[in-house]
Order: sequence, then structure tokens, then C-alpha cells
Amino acid sequence: MIIGIPREIKDQENRVAITPAGVLALTAEGHRVVIEKGAGVGSGITDAAYGEAGAILRSTAQEIYEEAEMILKVKEPQPAEYDLFKPGQILFTYLHLAAEPELTAVLCRQKVVAIAYETIQLADGSLPLLMPMSEVAGRMAVQLGARFLEKTYGGRGVLLAGVPGVPPANVVIIGGGTVGTNAARIAVGMGAQVTVLDNNPRRLAYLDELFNGRVQTIMSNSYNLARAVVYADLLIGAVLIPGARAPHLVTEDMVKKMKPGSVIIDVAVDQGGCIATIDRVTTHSDPVYIKHGVIHYAVANIPGIVARTSTFALTNATLPYVLKLAKEGFRAAAIRDPALAKGINVLEEKITCPAVAQALQLPYTPLEGILC
Repeated sequence: MIIGIPREIKDQENRVAITPAGVLALTAEGHRVVIEKGAGVGSGITDAAYGEAGAILRSTAQEIYEEAEMILKVKEPQPAEYDLFKPGQILFTYLHLAAEPELTAVLCRQKVVAIAYETIQLADGSLPLLMPMSEVAGRMAVQLGARFLEKTYGGRGVLLAGVPGVPPANVVIIGGGTVGTNAARIAVGMGAQVTVLDNNPRRLAYLDELFNGRVQTIMSNSYNLARAVVYADLLIGAVLIPGARAPHLVTEDMVKKMKPGSVIIDVAVDQGGCIATIDRVTTHSDPVYIKHGVIHYAVANIPGIVARTSTFALTNATLPYVLKLAKEGFRAAAIRDPALAKGINVLEEKITCPAVAQALQLPYTPLEGILC
């Protein structure tokens, strides 16, 4: 199979979809890898390193799309890439289509086989290709929150750890999954007072044991949320429903009661966000806006600012699936691997992910009916 990797063009997106080790693994099995020149620069990977691993370098994204049978990306295609797809081409990337009606329509119209990293799901419910970036985003959320709490960025001027005689900042995390757990880990390490809300008692029990009582765990409901949001210096949204839009758990009225200069970071923004006042997606170039006196950070590709770490972590997770798709083709691979099958969001102009169809209020077609 011919696998193409274009350079990412989303704002400040410095990740790349493959490492030289990944290229070598593919070429060793007889596949051809074509990469746009400069695709790895933001992650500290040179064109020469890709060439030494067996990749063929191309000058433009158009050449990549024309030549490749499968396109590997990190983030969803941008409008400049919409017309580059060809019918039957496999697209393997983060898509988050529940919040992308226009992109969904494009993928259907272009007859793309769209496979989303974030909806590949193992039998135990885990999301293996979302996990590494969720780990990064959770950890980065606290670092970013600490920065925007500084007075020079418009924040309250609060140090997360406090100092002797002055209490630490209150970090409230909504969701105790991978993002929330990693955010809590960093917040605890920085000395903050940490509260995690989740609606799963077993998860709360796990977190209580994991952090040895250092994190306050609270059952998530509207009453408890309202009370926790009020005292938060840093509020982190870490809610995920695989493939679907995140529910708005924090209302605008709750945000209005937050302290001026407090900070909200909604890691779920690429799925619509779980905080009602997150009403637009921001970029790394212009990451925040202020509403009701509260700083809102709504960047959808947080891991892109630590691109080297993120690129290598992501490729570690995606490469086994890339090898499987390249060797068997998407149909045979999906039939043999139910987890991979759940990653197929669009096929033959039809939406095959129920959560995406429901979020966009579009017809859903079971994959089984068109896969064979």
C-alpha cells in the first residue's frame, strides 16, 4: 500500500503522523511511504531522517494526496485540504466529527473511508489511540492553567502551590478518566488543592486509592458541580463520550459565580466542550477569551505545543493499526478486529458511527451492512 503523510496545517500544530521508526516498519513490509517535505520539522524530525528510514519526500500536499491510498494525519483535515481527497482513499486521523458537520459532509461527498483514532475502542471500553494524547492534554491543562492564573495573563495572581501561611489554589476537574487523572496527577504534584468530580462511584474509589486521599473525590451531579465550580481557581473540563458531543455540564449561571480572574480549560472542546460558556474554539496563536470575568482556554489541539513528545507517543499507539490497515486493507482488517471497525466513521457516503450520526442528526448506517 502507498501511505501518505502530509504536513499538518492546523494553527500551531507541530505534530506529525509518523516517526522514522514507523516509516521503517512499513517499508520493511513492502509498503511505500510518501511524506511532504518539512512535515516533521515541528517535532524535531528532519527530512533526512525520514529519507534514511525509506520514505519518499514530496514537495506539496497535493502530490501526497494524489499518490497515496491511505492518508495518515494527526488532526482533522482543514478546508484547504477538502478538495484533495479522492474516492476510496483511506483517511486515518483524529476526526471528532460530532462537532464537525461541514467536514462530515465533505468526507461523505468525496467518498472517503474515514477512520477516527478517537473511536477505536477495545472490548473493555478503553480508547487506545485517544489515551496517549489524553495523557498529554491532561498534564498540559494544569501547566497552562498555572500560567493563565498569573496576573500578567489576566489571572487572579494565584500560585497553585501557595506558600506557608497562604493556601494553595483550588483545582476542580470534571471527569475522572484519562484526562482527569493525568490533570490531577500534575496538580497534586504542583501542590494544589484538587477536587475531581465523576458520575462513576467505582472510578472515584479508584482515584481515592490512587492518590491516597490527596484528591477530594465528589459524585458529579448538578448540585455538587455548582458548589465546586464556585470555589475553583482553575476549572478543567475532562468529559468524554466516545464519538459524541460532550454534554454541557457547567452552565453559564455557574460560570457567572466564579471568581474574577479564575481560569477554565475545557479539554473536551474538540467534542463541543462540557462548559456552556465555551462557545468557540480558540487557537494556540490566540488561546483565550474572557467571559463573565473568567479566562476561557478553548484550544482543540493542546498536545501540539509539546509536539515531539506527542508525536512519538501517538505513533507508538497508532502504528500497529496502520500496519494492519496497510497489510490487510480496511475491510479485512475491520472484519478481523472489532476495535478497529468502531473507528470507521464514514464509508461509502454513509455515517457508520452512531454517536456521530446522533450528534449531527443525520442518518446512521450500521457498518456491518456495507463492510462485506
